[in-house]
Amino acid sequence: MLMSQPMEPKSTPSRLPTTSAGPVTGTASAADGDAKPRTPHENMIPGDDPRIAAAVAGDRAAASALLRVLLPRTRNLVRYLVQGDDEVDDLAQAALLEILRALPSFEGRSALTTWADRITVRETLRRVKRRRLQLARRRELEERESLVPEPVHSVADQYQAKRRVAALLDHLPDAQRQALVLHHVVGMSVPELAETLGIPFDTAKSRLRLAVTRLRQLHGEDDE
Repeated sequence: MLMSQPMEPKSTPSRLPTTSAGPVTGTASAADGDAKPRTPHENMIPGDDPRIAAAVAGDRAAASALLRVLLPRTRNLVRYLVQGDDEVDDLAQAALLEILRALPSFEGRSALTTWADRITVRETLRRVKRRRLQLARRRELEERESLVPEPVHSVADQYQAKRRVAALLDHLPDAQRQALVLHHVVGMSVPELAETLGIPFDTAKSRLRLAVTRLRQLHGEDDE
């Protein structure tokens, strides 16, 4: 099992959420019982662990003890889900906070660690998806800005600029040309143009990417 052996962080230790009693450290305390090292099996928290009910009732030491046990497992799972170490600590922190927030809803039908794993997966994937969408929107705006022609001031200049754009578009295959015009001229989103053209979302994205790449090549050739 991937989760059986905790993986040591490469740099600084992961942070734990700060409770009302102060930041939770990585060392054992009275709430953990004795301070002997735990085996992997001891890092499994059963659903009837008394610390769960105590934490829900507001026992800060119990909540801190649970989070200390969950930290290595949560961080490992996050690291397996994302590429690279840059965001692991932040994502693990967010997952632990969500586990703590949702703890009153835990019904004890499974091990707490199993339940926490599912929350970690859901929270991590949700945040990764949101960041990817934000990055995609930024790239889309940058692409649109790169295609905006320089300002023209006279009617003749405007006519020449439009003719130049039309001439460049004539070099694109019809499928790419239609996708490019619907997206950058009409202002349709990728899902909207996919629906309008009756093509899958991934196909629409591919046509846009190919069209933009080709148009930039043509624009460069035209300037030479």
